[in-house]
Amino acid sequence: MVPAYAASLAKERGYDVVWSDGIAEKKTYTEWLSELEKEKPDYLMMETKAPVLKFHWKIIDELKEKFPEMAVILVGDHVTWNPIETLDACKVDYIITGGDYDFLLSDMADAIKNNSYLPGGIYGRKGDPKVSVDPKWLKLHKSGITGEEAYFQSGPLELQHNLDDLPFVDRDLTKWKLYAYANGNYKYTPATYMYSGRDCWWNRCTFCVWDHTLNPKGFYRRFSPERLFAEVKHVVDNYGVKEIFDDAGTLFIGPPLKKFCELLIESGYNKKVVFGCNMRLNALTSEYYDLMGKANFRFILYGMESANQVTLDRLDKGLLVEEIAEGAKMAKKAGLEPHVTVMLGYPWETEEMAQNTIDLAKDLFKKGYVDTMQATIVIPYPGTPLYKECLENDWLQVGAKDYEKFDMRAPVMKIPFSNERLYELTQSLYSSFFTPQYIFRKILSIRNWSDIKFLGYS
Repeated sequence: MVPAYAASLAKERGYDVVWSDGIAEKKTYTEWLSELEKEKPDYLMMETKAPVLKFHWKIIDELKEKFPEMAVILVGDHVTWNPIETLDACKVDYIITGGDYDFLLSDMADAIKNNSYLPGGIYGRKGDPKVSVDPKWLKLHKSGITGEEAYFQSGPLELQHNLDDLPFVDRDLTKWKLYAYANGNYKYTPATYMYSGRDCWWNRCTFCVWDHTLNPKGFYRRFSPERLFAEVKHVVDNYGVKEIFDDAGTLFIGPPLKKFCELLIESGYNKKVVFGCNMRLNALTSEYYDLMGKANFRFILYGMESANQVTLDRLDKGLLVEEIAEGAKMAKKAGLEPHVTVMLGYPWETEEMAQNTIDLAKDLFKKGYVDTMQATIVIPYPGTPLYKECLENDWLQVGAKDYEKFDMRAPVMKIPFSNERLYELTQSLYSSFFTPQYIFRKILSIRNWSDIKFLGYS
Protein backbone atom coordinates (compact mmCIF):
# COMPACT_ATOMS: atom_id res chain seq x y z
CA MET A 1 0.00 0.00 0.00
CA VAL A 2 2.84 2.44 0.68
CA PRO A 3 3.99 2.38 -2.98
CA ALA A 4 0.39 3.19 -3.97
CA TYR A 5 0.32 6.13 -1.56
CA ALA A 6 3.73 7.22 -2.87
CA ALA A 7 2.45 7.30 -6.44
CA SER A 8 -0.77 9.07 -5.45
CA LEU A 9 0.99 11.75 -3.40
CA ALA A 10 3.53 12.38 -6.15
CA LYS A 11 0.70 12.87 -8.64
CA GLU A 12 -1.02 15.27 -6.23
CA ARG A 13 2.25 17.24 -5.97
CA GLY A 14 2.19 17.73 -9.74
CA TYR A 15 4.54 15.00 -10.96
CA ASP A 16 3.81 12.78 -13.95
CA VAL A 17 3.55 9.28 -12.50
CA VAL A 18 3.48 5.88 -14.18
CA TRP A 19 2.52 2.76 -12.21
CA SER A 20 4.28 -0.32 -13.53
CA ASP A 21 3.75 -3.68 -11.82
CA GLY A 22 5.34 -6.11 -14.21
CA ILE A 23 4.38 -9.15 -12.14
CA ALA A 24 0.69 -8.26 -11.78
CA GLU A 25 0.52 -7.25 -15.44
CA LYS A 26 2.31 -10.47 -16.44
CA LYS A 27 4.94 -8.65 -18.45
CA THR A 28 8.18 -10.19 -19.55
CA TYR A 29 11.37 -8.43 -18.53
CA THR A 30 11.80 -7.32 -22.15
CA GLU A 31 8.29 -5.83 -22.20
CA TRP A 32 8.98 -4.01 -18.94
CA LEU A 33 12.21 -2.56 -20.35
CA SER A 34 10.31 -1.44 -23.45
CA GLU A 35 7.87 0.44 -21.23
CA LEU A 36 10.76 2.25 -19.53
CA GLU A 37 12.21 3.08 -22.94
CA LYS A 38 8.88 4.58 -23.95
CA GLU A 39 8.22 6.54 -20.75
CA LYS A 40 11.82 7.69 -20.15
CA PRO A 41 11.28 8.47 -16.45
CA ASP A 42 13.60 10.76 -14.51
CA TYR A 43 13.22 8.52 -11.46
CA LEU A 44 12.40 4.87 -10.98
CA MET A 45 11.38 3.76 -7.49
CA MET A 46 11.56 0.04 -6.71
CA GLU A 47 10.56 -1.77 -3.54
CA THR A 48 12.80 -4.68 -2.60
CA LYS A 49 13.05 -7.47 -0.03
CA ALA A 50 15.76 -9.90 1.01
CA PRO A 51 14.80 -12.88 -1.23
CA VAL A 52 14.89 -10.77 -4.41
CA LEU A 53 17.58 -8.29 -3.39
CA LYS A 54 20.46 -9.77 -5.39
CA PHE A 55 18.22 -10.10 -8.43
CA HIS A 56 17.37 -6.42 -8.08
CA TRP A 57 21.07 -5.53 -7.82
CA LYS A 58 21.61 -7.16 -11.20
CA ILE A 59 18.58 -5.43 -12.74
CA ILE A 60 19.67 -2.03 -11.43
CA ASP A 61 23.11 -2.36 -13.01
CA GLU A 62 21.48 -3.29 -16.31
CA LEU A 63 19.10 -0.33 -16.04
CA LYS A 64 21.89 2.13 -15.29
CA GLU A 65 23.79 0.84 -18.31
CA LYS A 66 20.75 1.22 -20.56
CA PHE A 67 19.30 4.41 -19.01
CA PRO A 68 22.24 6.29 -17.44
CA GLU A 69 20.24 9.50 -16.90
CA MET A 70 17.48 7.75 -14.95
CA ALA A 71 17.93 7.84 -11.18
CA VAL A 72 17.04 4.56 -9.48
CA ILE A 73 15.62 4.70 -5.95
CA LEU A 74 15.29 1.66 -3.71
CA VAL A 75 12.95 1.34 -0.73
CA GLY A 76 12.06 -1.49 1.61
CA ASP A 77 12.87 -3.21 4.87
CA HIS A 78 16.20 -4.79 3.93
CA VAL A 79 17.78 -1.66 2.49
CA THR A 80 16.54 0.28 5.51
CA TRP A 81 18.41 -2.18 7.71
CA ASN A 82 21.61 -2.13 5.64
CA PRO A 83 21.72 0.59 2.96
CA ILE A 84 25.52 0.55 2.57
CA GLU A 85 25.48 -3.09 1.47
CA THR A 86 23.28 -2.26 -1.51
CA LEU A 87 25.16 0.93 -2.40
CA ASP A 88 28.30 -1.20 -2.53
CA ALA A 89 26.66 -3.99 -4.51
CA CYS A 90 25.04 -2.10 -7.38
CA LYS A 91 24.73 1.28 -9.09
CA VAL A 92 21.56 2.39 -7.30
CA ASP A 93 21.41 6.17 -6.96
CA TYR A 94 19.38 6.62 -3.78
CA ILE A 95 17.95 4.60 -0.93
CA ILE A 96 14.99 6.00 1.01
CA THR A 97 14.93 4.31 4.41
CA GLY A 98 11.97 3.76 6.72
CA GLY A 99 8.29 3.19 6.15
CA ASP A 100 7.32 6.74 5.17
CA TYR A 101 8.82 6.62 1.71
CA ASP A 102 5.50 7.78 0.27
CA PHE A 103 6.08 11.17 1.89
CA LEU A 104 9.84 11.13 1.42
CA LEU A 105 9.76 10.32 -2.30
CA SER A 106 7.82 13.51 -3.07
CA ASP A 107 9.82 15.51 -0.53
CA MET A 108 13.02 14.32 -2.18
CA ALA A 109 11.78 15.21 -5.67
CA ASP A 110 10.70 18.65 -4.42
CA ALA A 111 14.12 19.22 -2.84
CA ILE A 112 15.96 18.33 -6.04
CA LYS A 113 13.63 20.48 -8.15
CA ASN A 114 13.93 23.46 -5.81
CA ASN A 115 17.63 22.98 -5.02
CA SER A 116 16.82 22.72 -1.31
CA TYR A 117 18.05 20.30 1.33
CA LEU A 118 17.00 16.67 1.18
CA PRO A 119 14.82 15.37 4.00
CA GLY A 120 16.47 13.00 6.47
CA GLY A 121 16.68 9.26 5.95
CA ILE A 122 18.05 9.27 2.39
CA TYR A 123 21.32 7.65 1.33
CA GLY A 124 23.21 8.37 -1.87
CA ARG A 125 26.65 8.72 -3.40
CA LYS A 126 29.14 11.29 -2.17
CA GLY A 127 29.57 14.18 -4.57
CA ASP A 128 26.20 13.75 -6.29
CA PRO A 129 25.68 17.16 -7.97
CA LYS A 130 21.89 16.78 -8.16
CA VAL A 131 21.26 16.96 -4.42
CA SER A 132 21.92 19.28 -1.50
CA VAL A 133 22.31 18.07 2.07
CA ASP A 134 22.15 20.25 5.16
CA PRO A 135 25.75 20.34 6.48
CA LYS A 136 24.33 20.23 9.99
CA TRP A 137 22.96 16.74 9.37
CA LEU A 138 25.28 15.41 6.67
CA LYS A 139 26.94 12.13 7.56
CA LEU A 140 29.42 10.32 5.34
CA HIS A 141 29.76 6.54 5.27
CA LYS A 142 32.64 4.38 4.14
CA SER A 143 32.34 1.78 1.44
CA GLY A 144 32.54 -1.75 2.75
CA ILE A 145 34.69 -2.56 -0.28
CA THR A 146 37.25 0.27 -0.48
CA GLY A 147 37.09 1.54 3.09
CA GLU A 148 36.89 5.11 1.78
CA GLU A 149 34.11 7.63 2.35
CA ALA A 150 31.76 7.02 -0.56
CA TYR A 151 28.17 7.63 0.53
CA PHE A 152 26.12 10.34 2.18
CA GLN A 153 23.26 10.16 4.63
CA SER A 154 20.98 13.19 4.49
CA GLY A 155 20.22 13.19 8.19
CA PRO A 156 18.33 11.15 10.77
CA LEU A 157 15.14 9.43 9.68
CA GLU A 158 12.05 11.01 11.21
CA LEU A 159 8.90 8.90 11.13
CA GLN A 160 6.52 11.61 12.30
CA HIS A 161 4.30 12.26 9.28
CA ASN A 162 0.56 12.58 9.87
CA LEU A 163 -1.06 9.83 7.82
CA ASP A 164 -4.27 11.84 7.50
CA ASP A 165 -2.28 14.22 5.27
CA LEU A 166 -2.02 11.55 2.57
CA PRO A 167 -4.45 11.70 -0.35
CA PHE A 168 -6.71 8.75 -1.06
CA VAL A 169 -4.95 6.11 -3.12
CA ASP A 170 -5.53 6.96 -6.77
CA ARG A 171 -7.03 3.62 -7.76
CA ASP A 172 -7.03 4.47 -11.46
CA LEU A 173 -3.37 5.46 -11.46
CA THR A 174 -2.39 2.32 -9.53
CA LYS A 175 -4.49 0.01 -11.73
CA TRP A 176 -6.59 -1.31 -8.87
CA LYS A 177 -8.42 -3.92 -10.95
CA LEU A 178 -5.18 -5.90 -11.23
CA TYR A 179 -5.59 -6.74 -7.55
CA ALA A 180 -9.40 -6.70 -7.17
CA TYR A 181 -10.39 -10.22 -8.14
CA ALA A 182 -7.78 -13.00 -8.05
CA ASN A 183 -7.26 -13.13 -4.29
CA GLY A 184 -8.21 -16.05 -2.07
CA ASN A 185 -8.96 -13.75 0.86
CA TYR A 186 -11.79 -12.02 -0.99
CA LYS A 187 -15.27 -13.47 -0.91
CA TYR A 188 -16.93 -10.46 -2.54
CA THR A 189 -15.48 -8.72 -5.58
CA PRO A 190 -14.39 -6.27 -6.73
CA ALA A 191 -12.32 -5.82 -3.60
CA THR A 192 -9.37 -3.73 -2.51
CA TYR A 193 -6.75 -3.23 0.17
CA MET A 194 -6.36 -0.39 2.64
CA TYR A 195 -3.70 0.36 5.23
CA SER A 196 -4.96 1.92 8.45
CA GLY A 197 -1.65 2.35 10.25
CA ARG A 198 2.12 1.92 10.32
CA ASP A 199 2.22 -0.76 11.05
CA CYS A 200 1.41 -2.69 14.22
CA TRP A 201 0.77 -1.05 17.57
CA TRP A 202 2.21 -4.08 19.43
CA ASN A 203 5.41 -3.65 17.47
CA ARG A 204 7.55 -6.22 19.31
CA CYS A 205 7.46 -9.63 17.61
CA THR A 206 11.05 -10.69 17.07
CA PHE A 207 10.39 -12.27 13.66
CA CYS A 208 8.61 -9.27 12.11
CA VAL A 209 10.96 -7.36 9.84
CA TRP A 210 8.66 -4.35 9.41
CA ASP A 211 8.49 -3.88 13.19
CA HIS A 212 12.25 -3.55 13.40
CA THR A 213 13.11 -1.65 10.21
CA LEU A 214 10.36 0.32 8.47
CA ASN A 215 8.21 1.16 11.49
CA PRO A 216 10.18 0.44 14.66
CA LYS A 217 8.79 0.57 18.18
CA GLY A 218 7.71 4.04 19.23
CA PHE A 219 6.74 5.16 15.73
CA TYR A 220 3.36 3.51 15.28
CA ARG A 221 0.88 5.90 13.67
CA ARG A 222 -2.59 5.41 12.28
CA PHE A 223 -5.24 7.12 10.24
CA SER A 224 -8.04 8.67 12.22
CA PRO A 225 -11.27 6.63 12.09
CA GLU A 226 -12.87 9.48 10.16
CA ARG A 227 -10.11 9.51 7.53
CA LEU A 228 -10.20 5.74 7.11
CA PHE A 229 -13.98 5.78 6.77
CA ALA A 230 -13.78 8.57 4.20
CA GLU A 231 -11.58 6.39 2.00
CA VAL A 232 -13.94 3.44 2.49
CA LYS A 233 -16.81 5.62 1.31
CA HIS A 234 -14.71 6.82 -1.62
CA VAL A 235 -13.93 3.35 -2.98
CA VAL A 236 -17.48 2.10 -2.49
CA ASP A 237 -19.08 5.13 -4.15
CA ASN A 238 -16.60 5.50 -7.01
CA TYR A 239 -15.45 1.96 -7.74
CA GLY A 240 -18.23 -0.30 -6.48
CA VAL A 241 -15.91 -2.06 -4.05
CA LYS A 242 -17.69 -4.81 -2.11
CA GLU A 243 -14.94 -5.99 0.23
CA ILE A 244 -11.94 -4.30 1.84
CA PHE A 245 -9.02 -5.86 3.64
CA ASP A 246 -6.99 -3.58 5.87
CA ASP A 247 -3.40 -4.79 5.60
CA ALA A 248 -1.88 -2.89 8.53
CA GLY A 249 0.02 -5.22 10.85
CA THR A 250 -2.83 -4.87 13.34
CA LEU A 251 -5.93 -2.71 13.04
CA PHE A 252 -6.28 -0.02 15.70
CA ILE A 253 -8.34 -0.95 18.77
CA GLY A 254 -10.13 0.84 21.63
CA PRO A 255 -12.03 4.09 20.99
CA PRO A 256 -10.74 4.47 17.39
CA LEU A 257 -12.11 1.03 16.49
CA LYS A 258 -15.40 1.82 18.20
CA LYS A 259 -15.69 5.09 16.27
CA PHE A 260 -14.85 3.43 12.95
CA CYS A 261 -17.49 0.75 13.47
CA GLU A 262 -20.06 3.37 14.44
CA LEU A 263 -19.31 5.35 11.28
CA LEU A 264 -19.90 2.26 9.15
CA ILE A 265 -23.13 1.40 10.95
CA GLU A 266 -24.63 4.90 11.22
CA SER A 267 -23.91 5.68 7.56
CA GLY A 268 -25.34 2.40 6.32
CA TYR A 269 -22.07 1.48 4.61
CA ASN A 270 -21.99 -1.70 6.67
CA LYS A 271 -24.70 -2.86 4.26
CA LYS A 272 -22.64 -1.93 1.20
CA VAL A 273 -19.18 -3.33 1.96
CA VAL A 274 -17.57 -5.98 4.15
CA PHE A 275 -14.33 -5.31 5.97
CA GLY A 276 -11.40 -7.48 7.06
CA CYS A 277 -8.26 -6.91 9.09
CA ASN A 278 -5.30 -8.33 10.97
CA MET A 279 -5.82 -8.57 14.72
CA ARG A 280 -4.16 -9.90 17.87
CA LEU A 281 -5.90 -12.81 19.56
CA ASN A 282 -6.03 -11.17 22.98
CA ALA A 283 -6.68 -7.59 21.92
CA LEU A 284 -10.47 -7.36 22.02
CA THR A 285 -13.42 -8.11 24.27
CA SER A 286 -16.66 -9.72 23.14
CA GLU A 287 -18.28 -6.27 23.09
CA TYR A 288 -15.84 -5.09 20.44
CA TYR A 289 -16.28 -8.25 18.39
CA ASP A 290 -20.05 -7.82 18.52
CA LEU A 291 -19.67 -4.24 17.30
CA MET A 292 -17.39 -5.38 14.48
CA GLY A 293 -19.97 -7.98 13.52
CA LYS A 294 -22.65 -5.27 13.28
CA ALA A 295 -20.27 -3.13 11.20
CA ASN A 296 -19.99 -6.06 8.75
CA PHE A 297 -16.46 -7.15 9.45
CA ARG A 298 -15.93 -10.60 7.93
CA PHE A 299 -12.38 -11.92 7.51
CA ILE A 300 -10.15 -11.50 10.57
CA LEU A 301 -6.58 -12.78 10.45
CA TYR A 302 -4.65 -13.83 13.56
CA GLY A 303 -0.98 -14.69 13.93
CA MET A 304 -1.10 -17.61 16.35
CA GLU A 305 2.50 -18.61 15.49
CA SER A 306 2.86 -21.41 18.07
CA ALA A 307 0.99 -23.39 20.71
CA ASN A 308 4.03 -23.47 22.98
CA GLN A 309 4.29 -20.76 25.63
CA VAL A 310 8.08 -20.80 25.58
CA THR A 311 7.99 -19.90 21.89
CA LEU A 312 5.38 -17.18 22.29
CA ASP A 313 7.52 -15.67 25.04
CA ARG A 314 10.73 -15.88 23.02
CA LEU A 315 8.97 -14.16 20.11
CA ASP A 316 7.68 -11.43 22.46
CA LYS A 317 4.14 -12.08 21.25
CA GLY A 318 2.53 -10.92 24.48
CA LEU A 319 0.10 -13.81 24.19
CA LEU A 320 -0.84 -16.74 26.43
CA VAL A 321 -1.67 -20.11 24.88
CA GLU A 322 -5.00 -20.18 26.71
CA GLU A 323 -5.98 -16.86 25.09
CA ILE A 324 -5.78 -18.30 21.58
CA ALA A 325 -9.00 -20.30 21.55
CA GLU A 326 -10.92 -17.67 23.51
CA GLY A 327 -10.09 -14.89 21.05
CA ALA A 328 -11.04 -16.91 17.99
CA LYS A 329 -14.20 -18.17 19.70
CA MET A 330 -15.40 -14.63 20.47
CA ALA A 331 -14.79 -13.53 16.88
CA LYS A 332 -16.65 -16.51 15.47
CA LYS A 333 -19.58 -16.00 17.84
CA ALA A 334 -19.88 -12.41 16.59
CA GLY A 335 -20.23 -13.65 13.02
CA LEU A 336 -16.68 -13.09 11.80
CA GLU A 337 -14.65 -15.66 9.84
CA PRO A 338 -11.34 -16.14 11.68
CA HIS A 339 -8.17 -17.24 9.91
CA VAL A 340 -5.10 -18.31 11.89
CA THR A 341 -1.51 -18.52 10.74
CA VAL A 342 1.07 -20.72 12.42
CA MET A 343 4.80 -21.04 11.87
CA LEU A 344 6.95 -24.12 12.16
CA GLY A 345 10.71 -24.59 12.19
CA TYR A 346 11.90 -22.73 15.28
CA PRO A 347 15.43 -23.83 16.28
CA TRP A 348 14.38 -24.46 19.89
CA GLU A 349 11.21 -26.40 19.12
CA THR A 350 11.29 -30.19 19.11
CA GLU A 351 9.11 -32.25 16.79
CA GLU A 352 6.71 -32.76 19.71
CA MET A 353 6.43 -28.99 20.22
CA ALA A 354 5.75 -28.46 16.51
CA GLN A 355 3.07 -31.15 16.70
CA ASN A 356 1.49 -29.25 19.62
CA THR A 357 1.00 -26.28 17.32
CA ILE A 358 -0.54 -28.39 14.57
CA ASP A 359 -2.82 -30.11 17.08
CA LEU A 360 -4.10 -26.84 18.55
CA ALA A 361 -4.76 -25.37 15.11
CA LYS A 362 -6.64 -28.51 14.11
CA ASP A 363 -8.63 -28.41 17.34
CA LEU A 364 -9.65 -24.79 16.71
CA PHE A 365 -10.77 -25.81 13.25
CA LYS A 366 -12.62 -28.90 14.43
CA LYS A 367 -14.55 -26.88 17.02
CA GLY A 368 -15.51 -24.33 14.39
CA TYR A 369 -13.65 -21.46 16.05
CA VAL A 370 -11.67 -20.74 12.87
CA ASP A 371 -12.70 -21.00 9.24
CA THR A 372 -9.29 -21.24 7.58
CA MET A 373 -5.68 -21.87 8.57
CA GLN A 374 -2.23 -21.44 7.13
CA ALA A 375 1.11 -23.00 8.09
CA THR A 376 4.44 -21.61 6.94
CA ILE A 377 8.10 -22.11 7.72
CA VAL A 378 9.46 -19.39 9.99
CA ILE A 379 12.04 -17.16 8.31
CA PRO A 380 14.47 -14.95 10.30
CA TYR A 381 14.62 -11.99 7.94
CA PRO A 382 17.76 -9.85 8.14
CA GLY A 383 17.13 -6.87 10.37
CA THR A 384 15.04 -8.76 12.93
CA PRO A 385 16.05 -9.77 16.45
CA LEU A 386 15.46 -13.37 15.36
CA TYR A 387 18.10 -13.00 12.63
CA LYS A 388 20.51 -11.57 15.19
CA GLU A 389 19.83 -14.57 17.44
CA CYS A 390 20.63 -16.85 14.52
CA LEU A 391 24.02 -15.22 14.04
CA GLU A 392 24.80 -15.34 17.75
CA ASN A 393 23.77 -18.98 18.18
CA ASP A 394 24.91 -20.45 14.85
CA TRP A 395 21.34 -21.41 13.98
CA LEU A 396 21.52 -20.79 10.23
CA GLN A 397 21.88 -23.75 7.90
CA VAL A 398 22.52 -21.39 4.97
CA GLY A 399 24.95 -18.51 4.59
CA ALA A 400 24.00 -15.38 6.52
CA LYS A 401 23.94 -13.46 3.22
CA ASP A 402 22.31 -16.13 1.09
CA TYR A 403 19.28 -13.86 0.99
CA GLU A 404 17.71 -15.59 -2.00
CA LYS A 405 17.16 -18.63 0.25
CA PHE A 406 15.01 -16.61 2.68
CA ASP A 407 11.97 -17.10 0.43
CA MET A 408 9.93 -19.49 2.64
CA ARG A 409 10.32 -22.42 0.27
CA ALA A 410 12.71 -24.21 2.62
CA PRO A 411 13.92 -23.78 6.20
CA VAL A 412 17.03 -21.65 6.67
CA MET A 413 17.41 -22.39 10.39
CA LYS A 414 18.70 -25.59 11.95
CA ILE A 415 16.04 -27.60 13.76
CA PRO A 416 16.27 -30.68 16.02
CA PHE A 417 14.49 -32.93 13.51
CA SER A 418 14.62 -33.44 9.76
CA ASN A 419 13.50 -30.93 7.16
CA GLU A 420 11.43 -33.69 5.57
CA ARG A 421 9.46 -34.13 8.78
CA LEU A 422 8.96 -30.37 8.96
CA TYR A 423 7.40 -30.41 5.49
CA GLU A 424 5.14 -33.29 6.53
CA LEU A 425 3.94 -31.41 9.60
CA THR A 426 3.27 -28.30 7.55
CA GLN A 427 1.23 -30.23 5.02
CA SER A 428 -0.63 -32.16 7.71
CA LEU A 429 -2.40 -28.99 8.79
CA TYR A 430 -4.22 -28.76 5.48
CA SER A 431 -5.66 -32.27 5.78
CA SER A 432 -7.97 -30.80 8.43
CA PHE A 433 -9.94 -29.06 5.71
CA PHE A 434 -11.29 -32.29 4.29
CA THR A 435 -13.34 -33.51 7.23
CA PRO A 436 -17.09 -34.18 7.31
CA GLN A 437 -17.52 -31.44 9.95
CA TYR A 438 -15.82 -28.86 7.75
CA ILE A 439 -17.78 -29.77 4.64
CA PHE A 440 -21.05 -29.70 6.60
CA ARG A 441 -20.26 -26.28 8.12
CA LYS A 442 -19.40 -24.90 4.69
CA ILE A 443 -22.66 -26.12 3.20
CA LEU A 444 -24.61 -24.51 6.05
CA SER A 445 -22.72 -21.23 5.51
CA ILE A 446 -23.92 -20.81 1.92
CA ARG A 447 -26.18 -17.78 1.61
CA ASN A 448 -25.54 -16.51 -1.93
CA TRP A 449 -23.57 -17.04 -5.13
CA SER A 450 -20.46 -15.37 -3.67
CA ASP A 451 -20.41 -17.99 -0.90
CA ILE A 452 -20.47 -20.76 -3.50
CA LYS A 453 -17.60 -19.21 -5.48
CA PHE A 454 -15.60 -18.70 -2.30
CA LEU A 455 -15.74 -22.42 -1.51
CA GLY A 456 -13.24 -22.89 -4.32
CA TYR A 457 -10.68 -20.85 -2.39
CA SER A 458 -11.49 -22.29 1.02
